[in-house]
Amino acid sequence: MDTWRNRLGETFHASLYGPGEVNFISDPESLKALFKADRVNTIAPGRAIILGALLGPGSLLLQEGEEHLRRRRLMLPPFHGKRMRAYEQVIADATERTIASWPLGERFRLHPHMQQITLEVILRAVFGIEDEDRREELRAGLYELLEATATPRAAGFIVRPLRAVPPYRGLDQTAKRIDQLLAAEIAERRADPTTEEREDILSMLVTARFDDGEAMGDSELRDQLMTLLLAGHETTATALAWTFDLLFGHPDAMRRATDEARADNGSEYIDAVTQESLRIRPVVPFTGRELREDAELGGYELQAGTVVMAGIYLIHTRPDVYPDPFAFRPERFLESDVETYSWIPYGGGTRRCIGAAFAQLELRIALQTILRTCQLRWGSDRAEQPIRRNVTMSPAGGTVAVLDRRL
Repeated sequence: MDTWRNRLGETFHASLYGPGEVNFISDPESLKALFKADRVNTIAPGRAIILGALLGPGSLLLQEGEEHLRRRRLMLPPFHGKRMRAYEQVIADATERTIASWPLGERFRLHPHMQQITLEVILRAVFGIEDEDRREELRAGLYELLEATATPRAAGFIVRPLRAVPPYRGLDQTAKRIDQLLAAEIAERRADPTTEEREDILSMLVTARFDDGEAMGDSELRDQLMTLLLAGHETTATALAWTFDLLFGHPDAMRRATDEARADNGSEYIDAVTQESLRIRPVVPFTGRELREDAELGGYELQAGTVVMAGIYLIHTRPDVYPDPFAFRPERFLESDVETYSWIPYGGGTRRCIGAAFAQLELRIALQTILRTCQLRWGSDRAEQPIRRNVTMSPAGGTVAVLDRRL
């Protein structure tokens, strides 16, 4: 993307596998116009092909128009307001359990351990599974499925006839077993008279009603649970791994964040660290729309049917928006407010990630817990390079670290 921008300018045309011919835009005004037209535009082609087999047809990520808005209104409440406070201890506990497994004085990759944290948080805060045996079986199955679909092996899962062929047959059986476990959990939640009193997100979705009084069906609940899993597991784990890679390379920022965490005096700087990390290392580098009406974007008149990519990485590294854009400097988020359409790691418009506030909370609590209880240092001699994992850009080496001591 840097190469294309340097050669072609801030707005350019490109050909991508999946979406095909697309136009990248990255100026705040054009991004604002694109996202504000979400009620008209639709998602870029290719998303359903990649995600449909894993998430299911009822997924919020794959719905469009009024059906998308209807589901979004139903699913938003659990991710906002006072309800969020109930998840803080779940995140801290999951982080502490993972830290306990870290080797002392040895090099290890942080990214897989960040995945353990985020998967545990989803199983407890989102799925609300209390039965330890079921949680352990689901944990193992989900981890296998997520790892497989983050690699080229995913092709065998996406093309349904190939699921009968080794090595995809076992993966297909794992997926079916996951569906059985989720179905059992949903059935128990529907039969439990105390479900309305529970604070996990599945319970809230079971008891939620659309405007017409209708509830979500079992198959759609399954699809939304898988959507929340995919959207909240790999992305947040990757953001944590990138954050530590950046902190390791900037000792002053590491010291300031560590001091704040150990003083237990708010989270102003740690929040700025996560914002700056998501700016310079966005987990998803762009998001797309297909225009249903003609629009002027990036200084060009674009016709209906054009696929437009909002360049998340591109807007985050524009020197006219962020001076010295490739420098890691969390202070920039303390010195001035950032324009809404200049910081878009979670996308924008009516398709902005509904779990954005939850993800920011998880990043903060996990980072505070690790910095407060661990003395970590870089286990490598150079910063990480990005590599693609499914729809995310992850640190290729997994962010190698050394735990010198526990506090």
